[in-house]
Amino acid sequence: MLFIASVADAPATPGGYVLALRLDAPLDVRSGKNSATLPAGDYLYCGSARGSGGLRARLARHMRPQKRSHWHVDQLTAVASLLGAFVEEQGDECALNAALADLPIPIAGFGSSDCRRCAAHLRFWPDGAALPSDWENARKAAESPLSLERGAPGGA
Repeated sequence: MLFIASVADAPATPGGYVLALRLDAPLDVRSGKNSATLPAGDYLYCGSARGSGGLRARLARHMRPQKRSHWHVDQLTAVASLLGAFVEEQGDECALNAALADLPIPIAGFGSSDCRRCAAHLRFWPDGAALPSDWENARKAAESPLSLERGAPGGA
């Protein structure tokens, strides 16, 4: 497990990732037939990058403010501040999501329309909620306070 605050630090290999996102205001989102208003706060989105360019290419796309909406998470990345990402080379988004099972799911099916194992790939991360210890260790190793803002130096 590695925590990154810059796309340049992401490996260009396949793997799983968890975006740490902050909404400063409520956001109306849709996931198939479901819709919800996500309250302001922090969220964790679990995804995978198996294509060309691997994790680096996928995270670069997520960090771009201007992009065609393709995935559910694009609704969030268009307006949220990106705090960073946890990455795991060869990792699996469902296993990463399972590690966050104690965190609430804000909208059923969000980010997991092609997944038969998970109810959603988006988790609400309430203030004070702990992350798995290896995730905290990765964040501390990166000396990151989880405060990367969109467009800040080191961001995209």
